[in-house]
Amino acid sequence: LIGHDGHPEVEGTMGQLPGSILLVQNIEDAEAVHVADPEKVAYVTQTTLSLDDTAGIVAVLKRRFPAMPEPPTEDICYATTNRQHSIRRLAEITDLVIVIGAPNSSNSNRLVEVAAVRGTPAHRIQSADELDDGWFAGVETVAITAGASVPEYLVDETVTYLRQRFGAEVMEDPVGEPERVEFPVPKELRETSPA
Repeated sequence: LIGHDGHPEVEGTMGQLPGSILLVQNIEDAEAVHVADPEKVAYVTQTTLSLDDTAGIVAVLKRRFPAMPEPPTEDICYATTNRQHSIRRLAEITDLVIVIGAPNSSNSNRLVEVAAVRGTPAHRIQSADELDDGWFAGVETVAITAGASVPEYLVDETVTYLRQRFGAEVMEDPVGEPERVEFPVPKELRETSPA
């Protein structure tokens, strides 16, 4: 399991098969992991990881365990993947990145890292109350994004703050992929819900 120790998703996954899942957190772990049968190994990933970091870890595991199959679908969630792609691109054309999300949000923290790797200052906030006017000195363009589970009103509050405080003009990313994924209620729950 490629993921971060202590993350609830990792703890829950590892708890399903105690002793049968090995946690790989980084390239060093991937180089050092030992399995009983190298022909019978597979991997899955925490859904909120950095695409860049995961690719490096997977490359090491594939080199070490060539028979290892890939998951049938991408494990990293759609919103996380989409937002990392957008911030990677936007960080190259903006002066500052603001990420809205909780301190313990893995996908929000990955967004900050993705921007910082490209040399763009990035800050994670939980709400507009945490914005620091000093961050905007000499800044002409700001990219705003949010973790996958952040309510829209927190994004709206941040945009309103920048409009009121700095006269910001807002433009939606014309290149980014719109997020229109819906998750229907499972059939079992629909059948038992009251009419």
